[in-house]
Amino acid sequence: MLYVEANGAKIPAIGLGTWELRGRACARLVEQALRLGYRHVDTAQVYENEREVGEGLRAAHVRREDVFVTTKVWTTHFAPNDLERSTKESLTKLRLSEIDLLLLHWPNPHVPLAETLGALAHVKKLGMARHIGVSNFTVALLDEAVAACPEPLVCNQVEYHPYLDQTRVREACARHGMAVVAYSPVAKGRIKSDETLGRIGQAHGKTRAQICLRWLVQQNAAAIPRTSKIERLSENIDIFDFALSDDEMQQLFAMGSPKGRLTDFGFAPKWD
Repeated sequence: MLYVEANGAKIPAIGLGTWELRGRACARLVEQALRLGYRHVDTAQVYENEREVGEGLRAAHVRREDVFVTTKVWTTHFAPNDLERSTKESLTKLRLSEIDLLLLHWPNPHVPLAETLGALAHVKKLGMARHIGVSNFTVALLDEAVAACPEPLVCNQVEYHPYLDQTRVREACARHGMAVVAYSPVAKGRIKSDETLGRIGQAHGKTRAQICLRWLVQQNAAAIPRTSKIERLSENIDIFDFALSDDEMQQLFAMGSPKGRLTDFGFAPKWD
């Protein structure tokens, strides 16, 4: 496993995303992923599966200190008292004494950002979270967040795959010493018939999904592909035995567009 280092955090480069995973299937996938060598699991309050993620963590019998667990505070809990209370609830559901990385899930314009970040930093100081960060923040909001937060922010978790040009976000994160963590890294299956990915994959004996994940890792980004199929778990982590050439990296960069976003949430902010 490779690691992405940012502001004191060491984030495993490939993790398991758990959005839309529920119940026993979620716990089983988390357990199997950890048995296969995953050491990074991503969940969120709004996913309503923190309890099942915790069950999978315990069932795998992996040392706690070896697993990097991320969860995210939902926007309705951004007032300082609500943020601390909801973090305690997340810890109870996960049955953990601390979260490795606690993120603000989306910007919330209805609560002053400085207040929310102050509360997030306070939760870290109380020992509930080892590291803190943000998710789905624009460049402007990221700059504002870094300036307002009394503790270092370690990442911005955003949608990122070859069809979406995230150059500005990547540059902003680098400027602040932060990591990019990519969700939807294989573009929600849109890659299935992509000729460029297919050609590069054939040259390396790898799948299109593996090419996407390797492309992200070689940018020093972390990726959290979600799958509901246990057989995909092995495929997604089997990307550390080859490297893309500079030319192949550029071919994938050339596929991107600022308008290549696949996630369309009605409450998302206007992107830079």
